[in-house]
This record gives sequence, structure tokens and C-alpha cells, in this order.
Amino acid sequence: MIWHNGALREGTTIALDAGDRGLLLGDGLFETVAVFNRTPFRLADHWDRMSLAADRLGIPLDRAVLDRATSALVSGSADDHGVLRITVTRGAGPRGLAPASDMTPTVLATLAPWRPDMAFRSVALATSSIRRNSGSPLSRIKSLGYLDNVLALREALDLGADDALLLNEAGSVACSSAANVFVVSGVRLLTPPIEDGVLPGITRALVLRHAAELGLSAAETTLTPADLRSADAAFLTNSVRLLDRVRRLDASDLGERDTEIVEAVSRLIADAVRRETGFGLRPFR
Repeated sequence: MIWHNGALREGTTIALDAGDRGLLLGDGLFETVAVFNRTPFRLADHWDRMSLAADRLGIPLDRAVLDRATSALVSGSADDHGVLRITVTRGAGPRGLAPASDMTPTVLATLAPWRPDMAFRSVALATSSIRRNSGSPLSRIKSLGYLDNVLALREALDLGADDALLLNEAGSVACSSAANVFVVSGVRLLTPPIEDGVLPGITRALVLRHAAELGLSAAETTLTPADLRSADAAFLTNSVRLLDRVRRLDASDLGERDTEIVEAVSRLIADAVRRETGFGLRPFR
């Protein structure tokens, strides 16, 4: 099922205006939300992030429309679990870069299957040759301009890895192709700051907010690839995959140096899912 500009449609095909700026210029935003037991996980946080990004881009965003699209897709789905994707473009307008003042946003929503094997995986990372521009506002929002991430992931897959590690122009760690990065050093839990070209991830915020409950001291600090290699452990967070343990970075085997903390963080995330949706996930053990 597809929800497009107020209508729920069957199939995978819609009529899109040839002047839509999302198609022509990548002028738009998206959010990806995991749905467990027909309950979108952390939905308000996703809408908050999307609203802030829309304000920054000057795209009028009606959260009631997003809620209607979500409700229609979830209630009409044959599956209890899914991956909700909401895309908002500035809409259709005249040719050129400057948007017209009276444009109506395009809202497109889809719901794809979610499987338990998508979460709590062990992954190998390959450092990408593509650099994240920490000075660009696009590094901190989920814009439709995702080609750097697409190319970085393709590069990593060609090298036999599962995901790409993206550095910024200063050579500091930014993110993976679709996830935030954490390292464990003793009882310290470290992740790059937003200013280093980092998307403020929803699961990232959950981990930072509740790390103290695990006896961890969480902080945002600039990291280098060497910090990942020397860390007691490293992991990624993502709204759909939840947490991936990093087992290798390029030629460096990170191994199983400190599984206890990674397991504890995975239980923290699984507990949050259970409390909010009633769905019992199996974390790392």
C-alpha cells in the first residue's frame, strides 16, 4: 500500500508531477520509522526531527497529515511489524532553483516488511573514500540528497564489508552509511558530536539519555578511526536495525573485546521497544 497526498492506493505506482522538486532537485526530507506490534516506535521523536528539518528548509509540514498517513498504512497492513517511510518534498514548481512561494508539499508514505534478523547484527565496516561535509546543513537532516551514502555503501559492499564508515573533511568519524557510531572505552560511551557532520539519530538519543542507567558515562566527542580500532568495543545505532556490533574495521579485527557493555546497550534498546510497543526483541546475549 502507498499513501500519496491524502489517498491510500494499492500497488507500487503513483502519478508524480514532472515538476516535483523532490524528483528534480532532491528538495525534500524523509523519515524511516520501525513499526512493532502495529505501533510506530518513537514516532513523536521522528516527527520532531522532521519538523525541525522542514523549518530549516522552509517547507511547510503538517504533522496531522503525517499522522493520518501513518495510521492509514499501519491499520491497512497485513503484518504486525514494518518499516514506515515518510517522504515530503517541497512540491511541484517552475523550472529553476528558486522555489515558488505558493507550492504545496508532496507527501508520500510506504510501509515495507520488517524482520527480526534486521536488528542486532554483527557487521564489518570499510572506511569510505567519500567525505562527509560537516559544514553542510544536509549532514544533520534526512534530506533526499542521499547519494553520498548510497555510493559509500556500494564501495563498502564491493570491498566485502557490510557498511561504510564515513569520515568528515577533517578525517574525523562522522557516521556509517545509515547509522550513528559509538565506541566503548572502559565505562565511557563516546559518539561524535553533531557538529562533526552527524545526523541526530533517534536511537542515538535514546542511548545517550539512558546510558547512566547502565553505569556508563556518555559523552559526545570527536573520534578518529584509530579510536575505533583501540576501543574496547564499537557499535552502530539506527532506527530500523536498532544496534549493530562492529566486529571489523577495514583490516582491523575488533573481535569480542567487551561484549558485556554492547549486550547491555542492546538490552536497553530492546526494553524500550517492549515498553512502548509490547514487542519482545531478542538482544545480543
